Amino acid sequence: MTQTLEVTRINMNRVSPELYAAMIALDNAASKDLDPTLAELIKIRASQLNHCAYCIDMHTHSARKRGETEQRIYLLSAWREVPDLYTEQEQAALALTEEMTNLSGGEHVSDAVYARAAAAFTERELGQVIAMALAINAWNRIGVTTRLQPPTRR
Repeated sequence: MTQTLEVTRINMNRVSPELYAAMIALDNAASKDLDPTLAELIKIRASQLNHCAYCIDMHTHSARKRGETEQRIYLLSAWREVPDLYTEQEQAALALTEEMTNLSGGEHVSDAVYARAAAAFTERELGQVIAMALAINAWNRIGVTTRLQPPTRR
């Protein structure tokens, strides 16, 4: 029989407020000039891949507040199966986000995925998409490591 050891996790905002402030600054910079709906889709998809319950909850809630449909939120993990539901820009950003998030095993962002994103966005927009995927991946690592729990919504 395996014993489970309960370990109290730290609160990053409390123990490292300067890091938390830097993360907020990164998130704000990544959001600048990026469509808010697209930003939420990037955040949700990366959070799904990283199994960050806290961030999935937060960003699906935010997406709904912005008017995102339940159908698009529910089908986001299978976006390739319903290409008519997401714009070309959204699909390009989601593909790039997925490859940026899944870097295990020495994988890289493929030329095809990068080229698709580069064709769908201006250079500035592409930089913002990359920054948003970078930011949410960092937040996910904090959330998963510290086991942040989403609030109970009833």
